[in-house]
Formats: sequence, C-alpha cells, structure tokens
Amino acid sequence: QVRLVESGGGLVQAGKSLRLSCAVSGSTFSIYSAGWYRQAPGKQRELVASISSGGGTNCADSVKGRFTISRDNAKNTVSLQMNSLNADDSGIYYCNLLYGGVPRFNWGQGTQVTVSS
Repeated sequence: QVRLVESGGGLVQAGKSLRLSCAVSGSTFSIYSAGWYRQAPGKQRELVASISSGGGTNCADSVKGRFTISRDNAKNTVSLQMNSLNADDSGIYYCNLLYGGVPRFNWGQGTQVTVSS
C-alpha cells in the first residue's frame, strides 16, 4: 500500500519561503513522475509542479520562477521549494505519484500553507 506523507507547511509572511517535503513509501518511487498539487478553499485541486522520473520539471505559470520541485530517489522523497510566497499560494498542498499525467494513488493528508499579506 502506497503512503504519501506531506510536511513542511505553516504560516508565513508574504515574500518569505517554505520548503515542503513528501515521503513516499510502499512503491517503486523512482519509476514514477511526481507532482505537487494545491487546493485553496472553495477551489479545485490544481497541479503546481511536476517532475519526471528522469528529473525533468514543469511548473504552473502562476509559480514559475518562484517554486522549484526536486526529488531524491534514494530517500523516496519529493520536495517543493517555494520562494516569494504571496496570499494566492495559500492552501493545502498534496503530493502524488503520476501515471500518464494522472495522480496514481490515494491522497495523503496534505500540509497547510498560509501566507499572510
């Protein structure tokens, strides 16, 4: 059974940084792409950034140049470095492994990010 555990969220002032981490267990992590999603109150969950099994990355236009996704296949973790945060970045952040661009496994509990302006 695959388990996804997100951590690193918190309350931060606008302009500051946070680093999120996702620990993945129960799967052959290295063969999958991985993605970070966020869900703001009243909105649908959206893909923020993704990283392929080979390390290629993509980011949503709204976070390009501010967020960086990375992975450590030895530790089965995927991270999201978030810089220059603004209020629109607030929400619950989730990670998942991707298959054909689609989230493959059950969601974890997520980690809350709140940016105060």
